[in-house]
Amino acid sequence: MGGKARAEKLDDETKAAIAKKAAEARWGLEQAIHSGELTIGDMTFPCSVLSDGTRILTQSNFMERMGMYYSGWVAKNKPSEAAADLPHFLSFKSLQPFIDKHLGALQSIIVKYKTEKGSVAHGIKAEIIPKLCEVWMDADEAGALGARQKAIAKKCKILMRALAHVGIISLVDEATGYQEIRNKDALRALLDAFLQHELAAWAKRFPNEFYREIFRLRGWEWNRISTKRPILVGKLTNDIIYERLAPSLLQELENRNPKDERGRRKHTHHQWLTEDVGHPALAQHLHAVIGLMRASNSWKQFHDLLDRAFPKRNSLPQLEFYPDQE
Repeated sequence: MGGKARAEKLDDETKAAIAKKAAEARWGLEQAIHSGELTIGDMTFPCSVLSDGTRILTQSNFMERMGMYYSGWVAKNKPSEAAADLPHFLSFKSLQPFIDKHLGALQSIIVKYKTEKGSVAHGIKAEIIPKLCEVWMDADEAGALGARQKAIAKKCKILMRALAHVGIISLVDEATGYQEIRNKDALRALLDAFLQHELAAWAKRFPNEFYREIFRLRGWEWNRISTKRPILVGKLTNDIIYERLAPSLLQELENRNPKDERGRRKHTHHQWLTEDVGHPALAQHLHAVIGLMRASNSWKQFHDLLDRAFPKRNSLPQLEFYPDQE
């Protein structure tokens, strides 16, 4: 009776605060005491350190950045014996043989916690991230993934390599005490430099001969050491390659890969092409185009051959008119 009488005297705001405090006490959730963002290449992962020292990355953001996704079928048919209370984005059949190997001994993967503002969120323990990547990488090496999942495995591979390179530097700094005096952004700068090297390996879809032939036909001086090219090369590449691969392809690539305020793109266009269809088509077209370049003595001669052999997909073929033979 005393409790009811006290409750009747409280306003709604006070009641809500008491109920929230009671619910939090019942949940027993750890709270984020430090939060920030981990930037790796062009991916940014919100992260936190909880009151018990657990390091976590926000689950939804990690999935979005890595291209991981939920499956309605998996959610409905997920096996009850799934290892480590497996979240739906890992419950695909193609991943199952590799789950026990890397995650079987874990008690949980997803952590429910309170943000610094007090709301409830879900995170992934930071030390589990490499194990998640290994699952996808092993599945890819075994040929068990489809095209969409291969893209996830590729990101996992780059993430793992980056973490390995930065990890050894961090361990040396800790052992020597250098971590106390190094610049706070030093590890991020090292990570960025490594990722630029990794992404450069992806960029070799266009062989040097393609650019060397452009320089020859345009009458430009070719420097085999320098990687700098005139801005016009990008426009010529759009004309020679992307406008002739598939209808509206260039427009779609520009929509998905827009320029920033400086007029630069985060990725090269070909990184948006699929492994099973886009990249083979690009390689085949490049091979044919380079053949036409070799056979041409001028840019006009090459372009005329190109228009005849591979007209732009969104334009009408040009008709040639010959004078009367009288």
